[in-house]
Amino acid sequence: MADAASRLTTLAEELLGGPLPVRLRAWDGSEAGPAGGPVLIVRDRRALRRMIWKPGELGLARAWVAGEIDVEGDLYELLDSISGLLWERGEETRSLLDSVRDPKLRAAARALLRIAGPFPPPKPPAEEIRGRSGSRHSKRRDKQAISHHYDVGNDFYELVLGPSMVYSCAYWPDADADGTLEDAQRDKLDLIARKLNLKEGDRLLDVGCGWGSMAVHAAREYGARVVGVTLSREQATYARKRIAEEGLTDLIEIRVQDYRDVADGPYDAISSIGMAEHVGAVRYREYADTLYGLLKPGGRLLNHQISRRPEPDEEAYEVDPFIDAYVFPDGELAPMGRTLTTLEDAGFEVRDVEAIREHYALTLRRWVANLEADWDRAVRLVSPGRARIWRLYMAASAVSFERNRIGVNQFLAVKTPVSGASGTALRPRVWNEKTG
Repeated sequence: MADAASRLTTLAEELLGGPLPVRLRAWDGSEAGPAGGPVLIVRDRRALRRMIWKPGELGLARAWVAGEIDVEGDLYELLDSISGLLWERGEETRSLLDSVRDPKLRAAARALLRIAGPFPPPKPPAEEIRGRSGSRHSKRRDKQAISHHYDVGNDFYELVLGPSMVYSCAYWPDADADGTLEDAQRDKLDLIARKLNLKEGDRLLDVGCGWGSMAVHAAREYGARVVGVTLSREQATYARKRIAEEGLTDLIEIRVQDYRDVADGPYDAISSIGMAEHVGAVRYREYADTLYGLLKPGGRLLNHQISRRPEPDEEAYEVDPFIDAYVFPDGELAPMGRTLTTLEDAGFEVRDVEAIREHYALTLRRWVANLEADWDRAVRLVSPGRARIWRLYMAASAVSFERNRIGVNQFLAVKTPVSGASGTALRPRVWNEKTG
C-alpha cells in the first residue's frame, strides 16, 4: 500500500476532529505529520485492527505490548503529545466508532477498516490478565492480582528498582533530582519512620511490606520490632533472605498473609506504603477499620497512597483499562479527600497530609532509565511484551504525575485516645520561610 502514513494521518484527523499531534511512520516506510519530534511507528496493520476493535487506550496498549507499534525518539514527549487523545477525551475516544453519526466520519471509519485488513482482530497478548475468579477484592481475587504483578521474578525488580528494592515514590531533595535513587528511597523510609515516631522496642506492622525495605530500615535504624505482611510469596522469600543477611531475624517477621487476617495487635505504629491502591473502593472503609483496630491508643498510621483527581460524577469513574489489564488488576485510585474522610470515619485523627506528587515523577523517570539501560537482560528475565508493559506504564505514569492527573500523598493519622492527647508535636513540619 503506497503512502500508508499519509492515508492513516488523514483518516485519524477526520475521526478525531483535529490534527494528529505526532509524526507517523507506517509499515511501508512512509511518514506523515509534524517533523522534529518523536515518531509513532505502526509496524503492522494488525495494530489498526486492535484499535478499531478497542478504540482508545486498551487497543493502543495491546498493539504496544505486541510490538506492533513503537516510538522513535523521546517517549515522554510523545506520551505528553497524545495525552489529550487518551486521557482528556475520556469516553468520547473509547466509543469513537460506536457513536459516529456524521456521514463523513462514517466514510473515514470504513476507509480505516479497509486499510486495517481482514477481521477478526488479533487475540490479546499473552501478558494480558485472564480468568479472574471470585468477587472483586475478595481475598482470593486479591491474591491473584498481587501475584500477577509482583511474582514476575525478583531479578527483574532488582533491575528496575535498583539496590533499595523500594517500589514506591522516593523523596528527593530538589527538583533537579540530585543524589542517587537509593539515597532518595532511604530518605523516604526515614521520613516515614520519623513521622511514626518509631523508638526502640516499638511494634510496627508494615502492610504490603514488599521486599522488606521498610521493615529492615525500621529495625536496623530504630530498633523497632516489625511484622511485615504481603500476598506475594516471591517478595516474602526475598525479604526473609535479606533480613537474615542483615542479622535482623530476631526483630522482623515476614508473613504471607492478608492484612485482614492479622490478629495479633495492638501495634504502636502501622506503615502502609503503596498498598491502599490495591484495596478498592468497596473495601476501603474495611481497610481503615482494620488498621484502626490493630493500633493501640495513641498509635500512628502512615498511609502513603497514590490519588487521582476527583471526577465531576464520581459514579462514572472507571479503572484505567491498560493498568487493569496489564499492570495492577483490580487496582483503584481514590481522590485525596475521600481517603481523608474514610480515615476520619474509621476513628482516626488525621494530623498531617503531605502531597509529594512531583517526587513520584522523578522516581519513575529513574526506574525507566534503569530498565532502558539494561533492556536486553530485562527481556530475558520476563518477556518482550512484559518489558514493554513496564516501560509504557512507568513513562505514562511519570507524565500523569507531572501533569497533575494523579498525585501521591502521605497521611499521618493517630488513634487519639479519649484524653485527646495525640502525642504529636505542635508543629510537626517546618516550612521554608521564604520560597522564592
